[in-house]
Amino acid sequence: MNATYRKKLIEVALPLAAINEAAAREKSIRHGHPSTLHLWWARRPLAAARAVLFAQLVDDPSAWPELFRTEEAQEKERQRLFAIIEKMVPWEATNNEAIIDTARFEIARSWARSHPSEKASRILAGASPEVVNDYLATELPPVHDPFAGGGTIPLEAQRLGLRAIATDLNPVAVLINKALIEIPPKFAGMPPLNPESRQKAGLRTWKGAEGLAEDVRYYGAWMREEARKRIGNMYPDVVLEPPNANRGSSAGRVTKTATPIAWVWARTVRCPNPTCNSSAPLVRSFALATKKGKEAHVVPSVERSAAPPQIHFRIVNGASEIHEPTISRNGARCLSCGSPIPLEFVRSEGRAGRLGTRLLATVAVQANGRLYVAPDDAQLSAAQVSAPTDLLETELPNQALGFRVQAYGLLKHRDLFTSRQLVLLSTFCDLVHGVRSVALDASRQAFGAREEAAAYADAISTYLAFAVSRMANYSSCLCFWSSHPKDELVKQVFSRQALIMAPDYAETNPFADSSGGWNGVVDYVAKAIPSISRPALSTAHQHSATLPAQVRGAAVCCDPPYYDNIGYADLSDFFYVWLRRALRDTYREITSGVLTPKDDELIAEPGRFATREEAQQHFEDGLTLAFQNIRDEHADDTPAAVFYAFKQSESVADASDPEAEAVVSSGWERMLSALCASGFAVVGTWPVRTELGSGLRELGRNALASSIVLVCRKRPSNAASINRGEFRRELRGELQAALRTLKHGNIAPVDVAQASIGPGMAIFSRHAKVLEADGSAMTVRAALQLINEALDEYLSAQEGDADTATRFAVTWFDSNGWDAGNYGDAETLAKARNVSVAGIAEAGVIHSAAGKVRLLKRTELPTNWDPARDSRVTVWEATQHLIKRLEEQGEAAGAALLKKLGPLAEHTRDLAYRLYSTCERKGWAEDARAYNGLVIAWPELEKLAASAPVDSATGQLGLGIVRSDERPATEHLGRRRRGRS
Repeated sequence: MNATYRKKLIEVALPLAAINEAAAREKSIRHGHPSTLHLWWARRPLAAARAVLFAQLVDDPSAWPELFRTEEAQEKERQRLFAIIEKMVPWEATNNEAIIDTARFEIARSWARSHPSEKASRILAGASPEVVNDYLATELPPVHDPFAGGGTIPLEAQRLGLRAIATDLNPVAVLINKALIEIPPKFAGMPPLNPESRQKAGLRTWKGAEGLAEDVRYYGAWMREEARKRIGNMYPDVVLEPPNANRGSSAGRVTKTATPIAWVWARTVRCPNPTCNSSAPLVRSFALATKKGKEAHVVPSVERSAAPPQIHFRIVNGASEIHEPTISRNGARCLSCGSPIPLEFVRSEGRAGRLGTRLLATVAVQANGRLYVAPDDAQLSAAQVSAPTDLLETELPNQALGFRVQAYGLLKHRDLFTSRQLVLLSTFCDLVHGVRSVALDASRQAFGAREEAAAYADAISTYLAFAVSRMANYSSCLCFWSSHPKDELVKQVFSRQALIMAPDYAETNPFADSSGGWNGVVDYVAKAIPSISRPALSTAHQHSATLPAQVRGAAVCCDPPYYDNIGYADLSDFFYVWLRRALRDTYREITSGVLTPKDDELIAEPGRFATREEAQQHFEDGLTLAFQNIRDEHADDTPAAVFYAFKQSESVADASDPEAEAVVSSGWERMLSALCASGFAVVGTWPVRTELGSGLRELGRNALASSIVLVCRKRPSNAASINRGEFRRELRGELQAALRTLKHGNIAPVDVAQASIGPGMAIFSRHAKVLEADGSAMTVRAALQLINEALDEYLSAQEGDADTATRFAVTWFDSNGWDAGNYGDAETLAKARNVSVAGIAEAGVIHSAAGKVRLLKRTELPTNWDPARDSRVTVWEATQHLIKRLEEQGEAAGAALLKKLGPLAEHTRDLAYRLYSTCERKGWAEDARAYNGLVIAWPELEKLAASAPVDSATGQLGLGIVRSDERPATEHLGRRRRGRS
């Protein structure tokens, strides 16, 4: 690490609140977002990547003391840079050229200051956007992402005017990156070339890749019509009122029909009861629609006189009792005789190929909404088609992360689809070849050069192949029908990063305008084609990060694999088998493999190795190689940025105390071991909110909300070594300051353990070695244990700021949770806190009776508690009331209470961090979610509270809880509590 380098903004400060808000909001963007171009797992938000790249390349004002001589001047300049970030991170800014041009100029100017040249002088003098773009593309280092995945980082590098290099081992990822960064700029500003649009030439201008997107829609429509000619008979309309011969002549009568959008099926299994032996349907829910006033559900009936008993289905509209499910996690049961059917029996029948299917309902559309129709012979007959004979017999892995379907006999990729779906997807894949020929004829009329014409036809076929992929995600026997009032549609396979068995499943109609329909998937893809108007300088190609890098002097920003969290290769094969069929002539090298590469994938996949230890070693060795390559190629002028989001805690023996346990994270340990072994040092860490879902329920879930961005520099060859004691002292001093900063940025409690790793490892990694007492080098695992110990010490120290009743409650909660304990133990603990059990009960914290003491649960607390009318407010009860108000009455009510708490409010947030840590350690998931949810909702609560009026009676923001002439509200203000409802 060169001591003379100029610090970048990311090494000093970031406007985290603005970045996190934009990143969280972006999760709700659907139409037009590049993530809808093709599914990829655990994508980072564009806002986070854009902000990190900008801050990675722009100098911090402290790097230029000759320009910004005082700390005040530096901070003023820093705030100006923050303002640029704050303007450019919202989703709406992605197509705002003025905002993006400002960010591009700032990057160019920062580089020009420290790299004098004739071009740099022009930049410093204030150049045009065209000159700035040329400077960024030719003078600055390219941005390389060696784990490009879904393409977020390369796309945002390109948006900021930089040359992006995207490499990945996975062919699906490579195709996604080509579609994001290679193809659109080649044809920026061009009008569409299809015959229909050419007839309307001159009627409008086409920005970015809008013309290309229009051609994708046009040729997508061509494919739909061609497909309808070939396979339209497999998707007949539903006959609603057929002519009835018993009601007289049908002459002149019109048969009423409706377009089906989905078919809801149930798998069946033979009842193991020998006296029954019926075909038992496996149904998780008989509900079809649950919206009030428009309810519909399937009603089964059993014809027991038949042998074996026969089951029939009819549809009932309106609110009425719904039949109980026939399968759950605990097993299944027979509809005919009620006999239990163990799940293992269902699985064994599946492996033997003896699971059947029954049609439960056909879903159609009419003028006033969905129409649910009972099974009929015409719909059943249409589904009975033979699968294509030219499919590759590719095998699913015997076991893989997130895979559950093999246990039921789904062993090949073709098993994930019905025969009708296999015909559907094969037909559309083959039509991609056909559309390329048709598009090539049109593009040859526009391009004089054959090579450009072929490239344009390839581009159209690439995006339409992606549309086939998107349709496959809704055309599998792993999809299911959602009866939720806001849905009533087919849900995709990858609602999460796994392949989960669907006992009852839904099949879409590709020719209908509903979820999974061809028109819809093409429109999603077309809207997601990026519109970046700049020369085609960026590239994407297939390359393993473990092989020597093909670029030198790059600025590396990457998001490496997460240990054993996501099996990208196995999951992406679901799409690859269809992309390969559609694009095998367009991308021969990328699609040369029958399936995606597995052997060199950097993942700790136990199913590929004899032992878990071998899988772990494969991951660490491969990632070490990858980081060594990154170190070799990385430019000295900039720090490297590494996104990492991993949550896996294990209790292990503490090396320093054989009787104690410490918590470590294997994913972090392996990644950091690789990072340190490669010669990198961590110089900064930032928790960037990248995982946050929407809604209060999601806010409180016990899952990571942030990625930790590690800012890394090459460790100097003359770095000193320290001993264990020195490391602990440095850790206690620096980690506390870092944690205060993190909490000020409102990091979620669920992320605190992960976020604290960064500051701790910054100390560990900047030294050549940390030496143990015996002279051996401390391991990363041992360092992580010490970091977690320091975190626990910090969180425990927060109790010292709380009132005595709260300190009692925290300790009691740690020992007993919400359960009752002995009065004697409570009295001993209370005396140690210089308070009495009676006093704590009077404070409304505990219930004491019959020799037992327990904490009051939130459900027992009054709903209209007002701290201004309470003579003894404790941090404990204020925290519990805030959570209760938030969960039961929403954010507005929570904000109103927060405002009433005044100065006490901040202590409740501190306590939420402390209690989350306890719940996480004890495995109390529901309470952990509650405390996590309170902290994540905090910025919104503060915003709402700030807009609320000041109490007229007290004239204070805190509504009279604490006045300067009163004792703190956290102390006992009187013997008797008043105003408790």
